[in-house]
Amino acid sequence: MPRASRRPPTPDDPVVIPPPALEALEAYLHDLEGVKRRSAHTIRNYRHDIEAFLRFLASRDTPFDDAGRDDARSFLAGLRNTGTADASVKRYATIVRGFYGWLDREGRLPAPRPGDSILRLRYPKSSKRLPHFLSSEDTARLMATKALDGHAADSDPAALRNHALLELLYAAGLRVSEAAAIDARDLDLTNRQLTVLGKGEKMRVALFGQPARTALLDYLERGRPQLATGAQPALFLNRSGGRLSARSIQTIVRNAGIEAGVRQRVHPHLLRHSFATHLVEEGADLRVVQHLLGHSSIDTTQIYTAVSPSRRDAIVSKALRRARRIEADRKAGT
Repeated sequence: MPRASRRPPTPDDPVVIPPPALEALEAYLHDLEGVKRRSAHTIRNYRHDIEAFLRFLASRDTPFDDAGRDDARSFLAGLRNTGTADASVKRYATIVRGFYGWLDREGRLPAPRPGDSILRLRYPKSSKRLPHFLSSEDTARLMATKALDGHAADSDPAALRNHALLELLYAAGLRVSEAAAIDARDLDLTNRQLTVLGKGEKMRVALFGQPARTALLDYLERGRPQLATGAQPALFLNRSGGRLSARSIQTIVRNAGIEAGVRQRVHPHLLRHSFATHLVEEGADLRVVQHLLGHSSIDTTQIYTAVSPSRRDAIVSKALRRARRIEADRKAGT
C-alpha cells in the first residue's frame, strides 16, 4: 500500500510520537549515556534529531520499526527543502542510522524490505566548508587586550581570569567544553602542559607556551584566590566561586574580540581553528597537529592545509602521505 505523501514535518512540529517508538528511543539514549558514556550535550542532540525523525514517521502513519531507507531519504529531503544546512542534514542522517543500527543489534527490527534497509542510509558528500581563522595580527591584538569586560587586567580577578582563558584557549587549541571542564589539578605549569578530557571521554595532553603560562600563573596567584569561595576544583571560576560555564566562556571570548577591534565575530572554536592553521603555516607535521587537537582521524586535520595558502605545497602532501601510512600500519597491526 503506498504511503501517505504528507508534508514532511519540521524537527519541532507537535506530532505525537507513539509509545513504542519513545520506549525504543529512551532505551537507546540510556545505552549511550550509561555504557558509551556520551555527554549530556550529545544526548540532547541525539534526542532532538531522532525525535524529529520519529515524528516524521508518525505523520506518515509508518511504524518506527518498519521504516526503510526511502522514508529516511524523504525525511532528509524535507529538511533540505526547508533550508537546513548540509552539515546539519548529514548529522541527522548519521544519528538516525546509528539509532537503527542499535535497534538491529538489539533484535528490535524485523527483516528489512529488499533494497530498502535504513541501515544502508547514506548522505551524499558535500564540499567541506573551510574553517575561518584569525590572522596572526588579529590574534596578537586579542591576546594583548589589557582591559577585559571593562576591568583593568592588572587588578580585577575576573580580568586576570579572562586573559588566562584566552591565552589557554588559543595556545592549547581547546574546545569550549574542554576549557569549561578543566580542573586546577589538570594543569602542569612546570612542563607547560594540560590534561584534557575531549570528545568521547578521550584523554589527551595539550601543550601551551610561555605567554599562556605567565597569564595562568598570574591568574592562579592573584585572581583565582579572590574568586574562590570554597573547595571548588574548577580552574576557571565565576564571580560566585563556581565553575565558569561554556556559555560564559563564549561571551567572554566574543566581548574580547569586540574590545580588540577584530572585525569578525570571535568565538572559542575560532581560536581553535586559528591555533591549528597557524601551526600548519609554521610547518608543523599534521600528525602532531592531529594529536594536539584530539582528532581521531588525520582526514579531519587535513582541512587546515586548505585554509593555509603558504602550506599548499609538496611539504604538506608528503606529511599527509606519511601520516596516513603510519595510521594504516597501526590498523594493520591491531
